[in-house]
Amino acid sequence: MSDTPEPSIIAKVEGAAGTILMNRPRALNALDQGMIDGIAEALARFRDDPAVKLVILEGAGGRAFCAGGDVRSIRNAAVARDDATVRRFFAAEYAVNRAIAEFPKPWISLIDGVCMGGGIGVSVHGSHRVVTEHALLAMPETAIALFPDVGTSYVLPRLPHALGNWLALTGARLKGGEAVEAGLATHFCPRADLPALRAALLDGDAHAVATHSHPVDPGAVTAQAGEIERCFGGGTVPRILEALEGEDTGWAREQIAILRRMSPTSLCVTRELLRRGGGHTLADCLAMELALTGPVTRHPDFAEGVRAVLVDKDNAPRWSPASLEEVDPAAIRAMFAAG
Repeated sequence: MSDTPEPSIIAKVEGAAGTILMNRPRALNALDQGMIDGIAEALARFRDDPAVKLVILEGAGGRAFCAGGDVRSIRNAAVARDDATVRRFFAAEYAVNRAIAEFPKPWISLIDGVCMGGGIGVSVHGSHRVVTEHALLAMPETAIALFPDVGTSYVLPRLPHALGNWLALTGARLKGGEAVEAGLATHFCPRADLPALRAALLDGDAHAVATHSHPVDPGAVTAQAGEIERCFGGGTVPRILEALEGEDTGWAREQIAILRRMSPTSLCVTRELLRRGGGHTLADCLAMELALTGPVTRHPDFAEGVRAVLVDKDNAPRWSPASLEEVDPAAIRAMFAAG
């Protein structure tokens, strides 16, 4: 029995499809530098191979498609003031996001399990995002004092009913059907039907996605859309909180409690990022995000947020400043100017 570890990216040609398997199941397929580089290599190879008619992207292990980026490693680099490593990681990741958006063939993500952060980035810019009943999609960055990146500053402002602001600020988690409702996913396919769909895709016909998909009935996202739009539809984070307080509903009180737990600085950065992103191209948004990674990861909240959520897991971050009321708008503007 070999002691050689399995590769974290398994990319090969199967039939008329290029297949990419994210293969770090113990880490919920979180993207590290090697995985990002592996996806970039496969992407370039499949783009230029005339035998490849489409690409299938999957996650190994059954629990996660991709739980995000390897932010613990980024935290270590940030704490060590290794800005070059931080920038290299994000620059490579965002280049992959843009290359997926510009990929000339169908890019089909089969999302079965957790898909957050970087997992959104390698799927949402593709042509097909297929989710199952086990899919769970979110952009939870404000809990670790980062910001919704991987090109979502372009995607989220373009969702209807201010859903993007809500998802970005609260880190709300969407189940498979809800992700289709919201517009983050394009098709719903039950887990039991995925093998048949995958087999059909190996013939190189992306239309198999539609024939193997099931319609999604209006659900929780549709039911909440009006209240989301009223509360998250515009203005600053304090204005959003005021709107939620004015609703006086159980849902609104829950959102207030969630927002009060997040990094105040991250909330303000995120709201400004999405405000700007609504008027820019994807390339511009990715450049803006890359410029922000430096000042945001150097801010003390980032190391503290990752510590509280992913390292010590005490879920008791000590933010600086500690409240939204203490956030200086000039400091937020300076972060955008620093890049």
